[in-house]
Amino acid sequence: LRREQLKKLWDRYGNYVIGLAVLIVLVTAGWRFYEYWQESRAQASGDRFVAALRLAEGGKHAEAVAALDELVKDGSGGYPLLATYRAAAEKAAAGDQKGAIAAYDAAAGNGSAPALVRDLARLRAALLLVDTAGVDELKQRIGDLAEAANGWRHSAREVLGIGSFRNGDYAGARKYYEDIGNDPQTPQGLRQRADFMLSVLDARLGT
Repeated sequence: LRREQLKKLWDRYGNYVIGLAVLIVLVTAGWRFYEYWQESRAQASGDRFVAALRLAEGGKHAEAVAALDELVKDGSGGYPLLATYRAAAEKAAAGDQKGAIAAYDAAAGNGSAPALVRDLARLRAALLLVDTAGVDELKQRIGDLAEAANGWRHSAREVLGIGSFRNGDYAGARKYYEDIGNDPQTPQGLRQRADFMLSVLDARLGT
């Protein structure tokens, strides 16, 4: 009686059981293939990134930038983001400030990148602009990074202080350098620069 009941169940549902088993095998095999494919792509992107770095080290900056830009377009893993940063640095070193800023802005707008990394891109772009941009533009770009809870606040305050000083806003610059000096977590080298700038600003302000 049990055998008959089991046979009836098998006759009724056996094909579904077999189909489910085959589906599990296919999904597992597909996932393994996908992992292998992703790993292979990441390894190939890594090789291309290293090759671009060698071009840069050999003084072939234009070729290195071209290779890095291609990697940004079709690379895999974290290499497109790394390539964006390195391409921006190469452009800045070659005097292409506009291209470097555009590359950093692209990195800052990459929603898949960690917030800390996007903020670093914003900071690097502002650093390139500090000699030419107005205070308002710099504040718009990195003003929030100078807040007390932000991990990039030390560098952001220095960039904003330099920008304010260059634009003749000595009182604003003094506020940023005071914030640097009053922060117990400010690195020693930056604290020394802030102390020097405070003495310059005091002389300018007559205080």
